[in-house]
Amino acid sequence: MMVQVADAMARVLNEEANELARETQFVKRERKLTGAIFAQALVFGWMADPEATVVDLSQAAAAVGVEISPQGLDQRFTEEAAEFLRQVLEAGVREVIRAEPVPIPILQRFNGVYVQDSSVVTLPEGLVAEWEGCTGAALKIQVRWDLLEGALVHLELRPGKESDRAAPVQEEPLPKGALRLADLGYFDLDQLKAIDDQEAYYLSRAWIQCVVYDEQGQRWELGELLRRQQTASVDLPVELGAKHRLPCRLLAVRVPPEVAAERRRKIRAEAQRRGRTPSQRQLELADWTILFTNVPGEKLSLEEAVVVARVRWQIELLFKLWKSHARIDEWRTENPWRILCELYAKLLGMLLFHWVLVVSAWGYPNRSLFQAAQTVRKHAMSLACALASGLRQRLIGVLHTLQRCLAAGCRINKRKDKPHTYQLLLALTEPP
Repeated sequence: MMVQVADAMARVLNEEANELARETQFVKRERKLTGAIFAQALVFGWMADPEATVVDLSQAAAAVGVEISPQGLDQRFTEEAAEFLRQVLEAGVREVIRAEPVPIPILQRFNGVYVQDSSVVTLPEGLVAEWEGCTGAALKIQVRWDLLEGALVHLELRPGKESDRAAPVQEEPLPKGALRLADLGYFDLDQLKAIDDQEAYYLSRAWIQCVVYDEQGQRWELGELLRRQQTASVDLPVELGAKHRLPCRLLAVRVPPEVAAERRRKIRAEAQRRGRTPSQRQLELADWTILFTNVPGEKLSLEEAVVVARVRWQIELLFKLWKSHARIDEWRTENPWRILCELYAKLLGMLLFHWVLVVSAWGYPNRSLFQAAQTVRKHAMSLACALASGLRQRLIGVLHTLQRCLAAGCRINKRKDKPHTYQLLLALTEPP
């Protein structure tokens, strides 16, 4: 599998980078600083040090084959350079690297477990024409990630003002038998019906405004329906939406009082921040964890569904890694085009890291994204030099070294008091 990663790196950061440099007019004539060298210097320079200065980046350029002064490199951060790196990132996204399914039996019941979410990066006002946010400039990173095989199957940059429901990822079909978990921002009955029509599955938090009908066709408000059950857990067949009447299961579990109290505190704080008053319905339903799903009960029980729903938070850890480790939303310049160059290059660096992670450590349910990222950072310039050499076996050799390093560690320890998600998932199928 390391051969696949090596070939993908060479294809994107050598062949396609040089071709895209000409197409975007970043490189207009033959010169020493090719598109490939520029991209590699930035990607691996910032991978090695997210706070790298232009001096550091010029040294990275020298390491991969071209001596250029810091001033000369700084002059290359133009609109054409930003567009060039954006297209190189898109080329990288088209390379989908997968591993063997992670050995977690509950996830292996599905033909893929896709978590879907977005993260916003706020940009300087000068970039509002490029990336328009709700107020000012911002872009939104839309991601769909398969937690069964590790692949980033969708990574797209969209205007910050675009709602998640309107994102193109919503229209991408799922494989038959796959499971999708997404934030409430993606809740849309048309999309849930489309997933059902594709013979795929969804497991979603309940949107409290959604109209619910019982098996007799009677319309209910969620809180009232749950109260009538007079039990601490609920698994009911219902239909969603006055127009759609989408059949699914309503799953609900009453949470401990301290959890409900903390939820209400957050609801009130968020409402106050927005200058609103929280609804009584919202405060009442804080007593419950409520889910909608079309997965049959024989395939996923209520208890199992509540645990599986937790894996959606893994994508939050991915975004946290990108922002706290790679610092994709930080820069050391006021030049808007250099800011975009830095953002695109850092994202591309995290994409390359993800490829290495998938083929090296995906088979370990207790893998640590942060420890793995720190390990890859230490080897960033070795990767850069091997790639720039054009020697395929040298690059494969460095990748195998990384694979051994990630296999030798990069794990999270078990916890007794607050078990990790992977522990809870494994416990579902372990013998008593």
